Amino acid sequence: MPEPRIRIDRAAVDFPIFDAKTRSLKKAVLGRAGGRIGTGSKVPIIEALNDVTISLQRGDRVALVGHNGAGKSTLLRLMAGIYEPTRGRSLVHGKVAPVFDLAVGMDPEISGFDNIIIRGLFLGMTRKQMEARMDDIAEFTELGDYLEMPLRAYSTGMRVRLALGVVTSIDPEILLLDEGIGAVDAEFLNKARGRLHELVARSGILVFASHSDEFLADLCDTALWMEHGTIKEYGPLQDVLDHYKGRTPTEDSA
Repeated sequence: MPEPRIRIDRAAVDFPIFDAKTRSLKKAVLGRAGGRIGTGSKVPIIEALNDVTISLQRGDRVALVGHNGAGKSTLLRLMAGIYEPTRGRSLVHGKVAPVFDLAVGMDPEISGFDNIIIRGLFLGMTRKQMEARMDDIAEFTELGDYLEMPLRAYSTGMRVRLALGVVTSIDPEILLLDEGIGAVDAEFLNKARGRLHELVARSGILVFASHSDEFLADLCDTALWMEHGTIKEYGPLQDVLDHYKGRTPTEDSA
């Protein structure tokens, strides 16, 4: 089987804004996509990514850093194949597990057990694989009889526990992780970190977007600093974090 790899070559991702008069719409798109507003076109363009080049292979553990709207989420979605490049190329080889929102793929009207299956299928696993992991996930979540109940009966923290149990049970070749695990108590979060370490160890490539330096240092050894849809710096984690933290962005994209 070919080794997992990601190769992005001078890639750009643009989003046209057909109603530029609606400032709230422009802000909403900027908030989701990052980048800057392009000029010279009859239809305004949000340049979410511009001239991005990066090559990743097995063993790479990359932290994505940058202020809100810098293009981190757009880059993750490009790597996941959700977005196609407007210009340039994006080649991804390997089984991709995109974990951008822990709630995606979960149904409030069905039980926790059923949601484990559904969420696993969403992440590329088979029903048989998820059934084999059911007892382990149930033990990890510590949700007990709640797993028989519909998800709408869960608190936010309980839903995060369930989603983390599923996410940390998968076997991806390429793991794309957008942090969203702040709603659990500190004791459970420490337990989850152990599972996250095991998940990363099973993954060929990790790309992790987070605002937590501690989490990034836990899981990554290199960092890619995004600013206004372009790569500002790529290198050893601590060097990039020091440079990023020591500089205030000159523009606010929102």
